[in-house]
Amino acid sequence: MSLGDEHGARGEDGGYGGTGQTRTRLPDSPGDVYGGARRGGRSSSRSLVTVVGVVVLLIAAIAFANRGGDDSGSGAAADGDKAESAPTAASGNRPVETKAGGIPSGFAHDRQGAESAAANYAVALGSADMFDIGRRHEIVDTVYAPDVAADRQPGLDQAYSNEKFLTNIGLGKDGSAPSGQTFVSRVIPVGTKVKSASSQSASVEVWYTSLFGLSGDNSTNPVSESWYTTTYELKWVGSDWKVTDFQQKDGPVPVGRDQTASTADDMTKAVEEYGGFTYAR
Repeated sequence: MSLGDEHGARGEDGGYGGTGQTRTRLPDSPGDVYGGARRGGRSSSRSLVTVVGVVVLLIAAIAFANRGGDDSGSGAAADGDKAESAPTAASGNRPVETKAGGIPSGFAHDRQGAESAAANYAVALGSADMFDIGRRHEIVDTVYAPDVAADRQPGLDQAYSNEKFLTNIGLGKDGSAPSGQTFVSRVIPVGTKVKSASSQSASVEVWYTSLFGLSGDNSTNPVSESWYTTTYELKWVGSDWKVTDFQQKDGPVPVGRDQTASTADDMTKAVEEYGGFTYAR
């Protein structure tokens, strides 16, 4: 939902390799004011209106932060092989083991390395850390190509510090959550696809679901899920893939299941206890 790692070189054996992935289902607990009775696709409640407003505001903030004259991404998309479809399955290659700025780095200089980089960048750029100025600067400097990072940083700072925007999503002026609540902004990649690739550039689509909102008692913006596809334009800089541009669109969106929403306590506990992955294929 938000904006979406990097460094070091790795050979042909460092690609998008198969970490085991788990699927977790949070326990159902009816009767909690945080989630309501059910989270259905037809709700017309005030919370749904709030969530929709949040999504629109955040997308507007992202668009504002990334407007401008950088067209390096469009050039990358035109290079290299014709786009092809392939299953997002484990390849047997090991995922990266190094990190820069807390973000996986050292991706392979090949198509799978570009896919892995795009997926991990999506996680970093869609995280709650982007609402903290110090971590945001670190993430942007790590993920983007150096010249692009310097150009984007001021716009991102302005977007993420907009008081009206922060108020509408329930955060304080410094991006902090209210006392007793936990701010959740998490991207979970579902699949990747290379649109085009060459030795120096790649255009990679990342399809993902996003969790966004505030968990905790008295939350007026409970955590909800959305679905997006973001196309990342990458280029090989020094010894790793770096972002030069991206474009986001809605969906594909699956049909929602009629499941009981978890309690505020369960959601907060899950967010605190379940860490993210280093994505590889």
